Amino acid sequence: MFIAVRSRKSLGDVRQRFEEAAAERKFGVQGVHNITANLQSKGLVFDRKLYVYEICNPGSAKKVLDTNIRIATALPCRVSIYTDGKEVVLETLKPTVMLKMFNEPTLENTAREVETVIGEIMAVAAK
Repeated sequence: MFIAVRSRKSLGDVRQRFEEAAAERKFGVQGVHNITANLQSKGLVFDRKLYVYEICNPGSAKKVLDTNIRIATALPCRVSIYTDGKEVVLETLKPTVMLKMFNEPTLENTAREVETVIGEIMAVAAK
């Protein structure tokens, strides 16, 4: 259901390499949410570092949206990067799992391709 990768690199290094690896594979970073800062700005105690990245491959997104506009509710793909003790974790929901909610079997290959590339991006960022 999830792809998860762990790293001993610093959070800053993982985040930088994630952005670079995404760009190298033609995935754009659509947004970065600093969840820790957002919660703390609301007066809530949250001691872990947590960022949520929204990434997208334009060609894949267009194909998906041309097939079923309702899939926009699941786009862009989101990858969480957070601290867990001395490790940094990169984690995402598998696009193949999410696609099942939309009953679009013609997009299975596209979902698999996107899933493979996101897994590669995460693995490179963790190295």
